[in-house]
Formats: sequence, structure tokens, C-alpha cells
Amino acid sequence: MKVTIAGGGVIGLCSAYYLQQQGHEITVIERGNITDGCSFGNMGYLSPSHFVPLASPGIIAEGVKHMLSSSSPFYIKPRLNLDLLKWGYHFFKSSNTATVKKHAPHLRNILMLSRHLMDDIRKDIGDVFEMEDKGCFMMCKKQSTLEHEFHLADDAEKLGLTVERLNSAAVQALEPDVELNVAGAVLFKDDAHFNPGLFMIALKNHLEHKGVNFQLYTTVSGFEKNGNNVTAILTDKGKFNCNQLVIATGSWLPEVCKMLGIKLLLQPGKGYSYTYHFIEKNIKYPAILVDGRCAITPWGHKLRIGGTMELSGINNKVLVKRMEGIYQSAKDFYPGLKINFPPVENIWNGLRPVSPDGLPYIGKTSKYENVILAGGHAMLGISQGAATGLLVSQLAENKKTEIDISAFTVERF
Repeated sequence: MKVTIAGGGVIGLCSAYYLQQQGHEITVIERGNITDGCSFGNMGYLSPSHFVPLASPGIIAEGVKHMLSSSSPFYIKPRLNLDLLKWGYHFFKSSNTATVKKHAPHLRNILMLSRHLMDDIRKDIGDVFEMEDKGCFMMCKKQSTLEHEFHLADDAEKLGLTVERLNSAAVQALEPDVELNVAGAVLFKDDAHFNPGLFMIALKNHLEHKGVNFQLYTTVSGFEKNGNNVTAILTDKGKFNCNQLVIATGSWLPEVCKMLGIKLLLQPGKGYSYTYHFIEKNIKYPAILVDGRCAITPWGHKLRIGGTMELSGINNKVLVKRMEGIYQSAKDFYPGLKINFPPVENIWNGLRPVSPDGLPYIGKTSKYENVILAGGHAMLGISQGAATGLLVSQLAENKKTEIDISAFTVERF
């Protein structure tokens, strides 16, 4: 088949990876040049541990509590926007224990599938993106937070994950080079991490070598249709015919889908990060700083700090106080870490595509026979990328999918 993929982030490239393995002719259309974006500046986690959806009990109260603080980890910019109001309504409806219990096994399945597939991808394209299989901490400052994480660890074990519960001394023993100030942590041993920027570059180079065509700096403007099939994608650089269309445009997914008469509830959630390129005495393990609502990832002597969820529409405006909150949390948890506040001009930000229930959209629509949507992975795009790519390729060939994807249906709202 002639397959056109709109979107050159991790979901688009992983879809291209598995589709080209089946011998299809692939064109990837990307508005930028695949050197930045949400797939580059994130924390690089492969996280089967993240089986609790973003829409979960307590998240609304937590958000309201933080909204008045300019350095808070969660922020919704108040505005009269019908799509935001609809999104917020369904987010509220999904943020309950019963819904989370229903969704958690589906998230676990796609995350574990991705975790295993990444080992195969590493063997195929080369061990060139600093992947490590040592696990990830859920690090807690308060004893009450730690006890809550221990309860979540019980749920994780029921889902088949391997965990280790650690007190303060045990965590410090695993991080001998940097002084910590924590109550303890849960170590999720199935987790891994890698450098997402290096992975994206390596995957793009591999795909080009395999004959995938990249149409960069190209903006989608419309589509040609014949009945319930899309026959071509129209852009500012010309027309591209297709037998199969995959739309994986991240936070721009609703905008592109609208051109096809498809309504999709999704909001861009801005995150911030900064990468230190040389830390003499660095940490050894990546960690979610649970009380601080942010994260930290080492790659050798490099270190990245990042976090926040800012729902303020599509924009790249940097609110420095949000990075101040991330930086202060890192210093609070790791008082022995010698890092300075980042230069403002070098603070990275990216837009994560967030669905109302914390699950991705993966599947076909009832309007078109040959259109597959793949997006809405929120903070788990890198974690779910490989699995989503495989699922997209199986959908394109009308094969049975590797896992049940009924929870990810694109018309659930």
C-alpha cells in the first residue's frame, strides 16, 4: 500500500517503522524538521509503572489547589472555549475510582507491550540512544505520600509488575554519589529510560535508509476524498496520494481531523524541561518526584529535569515560574545535586496531547475506511510509541491487534 503518515513525532515514526517492515511505501509529512517537539524534550521513560491514567481520583482537587500558584505543577488557563469546556466535563467524569480500575489494565497492557518491543527496536536500529534497564523511582518526600505509593505498588503487583519498596536509607544506598532528602521510594523494576532525542534521530535515519520518504516543513491544508476513502492529502508543498492515511499529529490532532469532519476532544498540555550537559557527581536512577509533581532523568553525566501540566492552548510561551517550581523540587529532593537554575532562553517546552480520560486514541473512524488516528498519549507518548506503531500497522492491514484496543476507540466521547 501507499501509506501517508501525517506527523513526525514518536507515534508517526514508530508507525512508519512497523509499516515499512511489511513492505509498504511510506511518506511521512511533518510541519517541522524532526529535531524538536514533544518527542525530544521529554523525560525518556519507558514506564509500565504509569498504569494509573491522568484522569484519576483527587486530580481535580489537586488542580484547583494549585491553580492560583504561578509555580504550580498543574494549571488550566481560564478561557471561554467550548472544546476546553467539553474536555473538562469528560475529564471530570473520568476522574473516579471505578473508571481508573477499568482503564488501568488497558494502560498496563500497551505500556508492557511497548516495553518489550523497544528491546527489539534497540537490537534492530542499534544501541545508540543511551537506553538503560535499571527501573525508575517513585520518590517521596513525605511519609504519607510514601504510604500512598506503597498502596499503589500493591496494585502494580496485581497487574504483574515487579516493585521494590525502599526506605530513605535504602534509596540513599542506590544513589551513593548525591545526598538525598526523602522518606523513601518505590522502585519499578520493569521500567527503563533512554535519551528520546537520540532515539528519534536514530529511528529517522533508519527509516530513511529503509526508503521511507520524509516531506519536512510541510503543512497539511486539506484532503481529497472518494466516498468513504481519503485518496490524497493536500499540503502547502503539493498533493500526496495514499491508499491508507495515518494521522499522528500530536496536539494538532483535532485541527487536522476537523478537515475531515471528525471531532476529537484533546487539549495540549505544556511541559517544561532543561538538560544539564555535564554533572560531575550525577544520580544513577531516573525518578518521579511524587510530592513535587516533576521528574528527573540521568544519562551518564547528563541530567534532565522536567514536568508541569499547563493547559493554556497551543502556544510556546515560557512561564519561568513553572521551571522554578521544577528546579526547586529537584533541589529539595536532592540537596547534594550541584545544579544552577537554567538560563531562561534555554528552557525547553513542548505540548503533550491530552485526552479527557488519560487513554490514547488508536483506531479507525466510522466515517472513513482508510483513516487511522493515533494520538492523545499525554505524558506517555515515548512509553507507548512502539506499541502504538505496531497496532497502527496491524489496523492498516486489517489484522487482529496484538492487544485489545477497545478502550482506545477514537469515538468514545
